[in-house]
Amino acid sequence: MPSPNAIRLAPGGQPLPLYGFRIPAGFPSPAQDHLEREISLDEILDIRAPHTYLVRAAGDSMQGAGIFDSDLMVVDRSREAQANDIVIAALNSEPLVKRLAYDGRQVVLRAENPRYAPRYILEGDELTIWGVVRFSVRCHEPR
Repeated sequence: MPSPNAIRLAPGGQPLPLYGFRIPAGFPSPAQDHLEREISLDEILDIRAPHTYLVRAAGDSMQGAGIFDSDLMVVDRSREAQANDIVIAALNSEPLVKRLAYDGRQVVLRAENPRYAPRYILEGDELTIWGVVRFSVRCHEPR
């Protein structure tokens, strides 16, 4: 079950133009004749409502995976978490985002920042997976 602060996505949305070329840094603006087709962010981010929700990251423990403080994470709660997936989980009722790993048969939650030690799931710990992070979205405007 996602955190109460998660934002659920609604099906559908406004289609946006997708251009059929990659833009090198400094390219002024795409020309209309390069328009490939229109798609929606739901399609790009593989949104499968109601199984998908959004939640913001807090802290720097996942920066090695490209997830930074305040990034919006797109989480699919219908996917079964596999080794190496980035997951939203509750460990002893505390929500977190970490990479799911195994050391032999032992479950490990790993940060993607060397400043943070891996967290081995011990007997008596309660771990609940709330979903698999599929994408993250970052705002590039100065705040």
